[in-house]
Amino acid sequence: MSESKKFLLNERDIPTAWYNIVADMDNKPKPIINPATKEPLKAEDLFPLFAEEVSRQEMNTTDAWIEIPEEVRDLYKIWRPTPLVRARGLEKLLDTPAHIYFKNESVSPVGSHKLNSAIAQAYYCKKQGVTNITTETGAGQWGAALSLAAKMFGLELAVYMVKISYHQKPYRRNIMSTYGAQVIASPSMSTKAGRKIITERPNYQGSLGTAISEAVELAMSTPNCKYTLGSVLNHVSLHQTVIGLEAEKQMEMAGEYPDKIIACFGGGSNFSGIAYPFMRHNLAGDTNIQFIAAEPESCPKLTRGVFQYDFGDEAGYTPLIPMYTLGHDFAPANIHAGGLRYHGAGSIISQLLKDKKMSAVDIPQLEAFDAAIKFAQAEGIIPAPESSHAIAATVREALRCKEEGKKEVLLFNLSGHGLIDMTAYDSYLAGDLENYKVSDEEIRRNTDKLEKII
Repeated sequence: MSESKKFLLNERDIPTAWYNIVADMDNKPKPIINPATKEPLKAEDLFPLFAEEVSRQEMNTTDAWIEIPEEVRDLYKIWRPTPLVRARGLEKLLDTPAHIYFKNESVSPVGSHKLNSAIAQAYYCKKQGVTNITTETGAGQWGAALSLAAKMFGLELAVYMVKISYHQKPYRRNIMSTYGAQVIASPSMSTKAGRKIITERPNYQGSLGTAISEAVELAMSTPNCKYTLGSVLNHVSLHQTVIGLEAEKQMEMAGEYPDKIIACFGGGSNFSGIAYPFMRHNLAGDTNIQFIAAEPESCPKLTRGVFQYDFGDEAGYTPLIPMYTLGHDFAPANIHAGGLRYHGAGSIISQLLKDKKMSAVDIPQLEAFDAAIKFAQAEGIIPAPESSHAIAATVREALRCKEEGKKEVLLFNLSGHGLIDMTAYDSYLAGDLENYKVSDEEIRRNTDKLEKII
């Protein structure tokens, strides 16, 4: 354990507006489109599925700053601002000249960054008079966050939890139930999409794409019900920018500025949250920060996917999104980082990657857990398997600095703690985990099915 240093802000430092990076992008993301007509969607086209205000946020390409409602900001004060920490213990363990910082989002009531958007989406649904909401969840962080947010605003919530995580992570499922949500293992027999998948693949353990299909179907068939999403789409990334906006002030307090910013990557919520506020200075030509997304080797959409229009879900209920994708029917391996088992990336991230404004690395499962153990022993925090991918990428960079004799400032997002993921650690420590690598043939088999719109 180390003398790691915290940099703390006051309540008055919680951002008053979210940052919308699309307004500052020269090459704006291609529009999401109607699968039938191939025409770009307007905000009102999303009203049947999402709350009206988040639909407008989704389509907003002109306003760089969108005000955070006072009621949302007041609830943020329960745990925000979150600490920025200089990880001196990890630096010492790695014997690196690099200075390593992490933004600790694990201090939220649900143990992850997901509450930043959950509260906002629940607020907009309640304000519109919605009574019921649905969602999907992979590892359960988003489901837990939305369960609490729904209870805060008196909404009824149904969560479709990816089946492998439903069984791997019973305590996170119990958290959702404790907050009052109904939790269903996906694929399930409660929707047409679920029944079709179970019929075709009886032993299928699910994916985020499958769970999204079921949640969307339930929302569209239930009166006064809306669907809420935990990652991928622009409005979710928008809400998460409170992370990076706080981190900017805290890096000033530390008297340093990051050379590299790193976050794990599933659909993009925590990466965009810490990266976009800093990236605006790169876009303005004032800085030259490198941004690195760390995804699992078993689900490598950024490093090995294709840039094409694809559905956000497995059944094809969503609009078509321009994304780096492995194909919407890609079946990811049953790794413990359930929140990263998603086939595609959001449209903003995809455009930024295409334009080389950021880069990506893929991390084997065993390397992620090895880095997690190092971090836990050096800093005292047991990280979520998802966040461990960011730690592994940071370790790579810190060791490179050691080899090259460079003193760089590295900042990563600790998106959540792993105290409810101890079965995963138990399996790792027992030697029961393995790496999964996707073959080129499997990727090509899935992506070749996509309609070549781009």
